[in-house]
Amino acid sequence: MSLRRPLLLALATVLWLGGCATRAPSGPDTGAPDVAQPGDGREIERGMASWYGEQFQGRRTASGERFDMNAFTAAHKTLPFGTRVRVRHATSGREVVVRINDRGPFTKGRVIDLSRAAAASIGLIQTGVGPVVVLRD
Repeated sequence: MSLRRPLLLALATVLWLGGCATRAPSGPDTGAPDVAQPGDGREIERGMASWYGEQFQGRRTASGERFDMNAFTAAHKTLPFGTRVRVRHATSGREVVVRINDRGPFTKGRVIDLSRAAAASIGLIQTGVGPVVVLRD
């Protein structure tokens, strides 16, 4: 009986440490499912994008930083602040990488609000809204 307690403690420690792994390896030879990871360019969502600019210049965003319409930033409803995503205009194929620093959009049917600079780089300024694909960057 004196050996049983240390063995149980060792087993519990191994199981506990195994549960602390950050992520299991994935890929074709591991048998693990191929799960989307940051930086893999996989689609997060599709929908309409809009932009915001001058009227919000200098105001605080939901993340607490000041909005800069000339920075490559965006507002998204659920992505964590600081997340970088690639936004592809579904019609023209033009892309921009933005950092999420605000919440929104608050208009039904829209998936992301881009800063003026980001919107200009993919050609959304004139139309105001356009179809996009949001991808992991």
